[in-house]
Amino acid sequence: MPKSNTRKKAVYTPPQKSQQVKVSPRWLAPTMVTTWIIGILWIAVFYIKPDAPGLAALGNWNLAVGFVLIIFGVVLSTRWR
Repeated sequence: MPKSNTRKKAVYTPPQKSQQVKVSPRWLAPTMVTTWIIGILWIAVFYIKPDAPGLAALGNWNLAVGFVLIIFGVVLSTRWR
């Protein structure tokens, strides 16, 4: 009976993970929630009172400002541990 071939390469062993728990910076969660709230309020105020001083100058760009703030909060939420 023929002899089976032996393995020439070592068996792969995955690297061990470090046991350290990653912690978010203290400023991350409040900043994330604050940008969500400000973005939602910005859009709501624009719809309720579009002729408010400061908002009227931007016109429909107020929607972009509100959505950018909301998206920034979502991007921050991906960094939260």
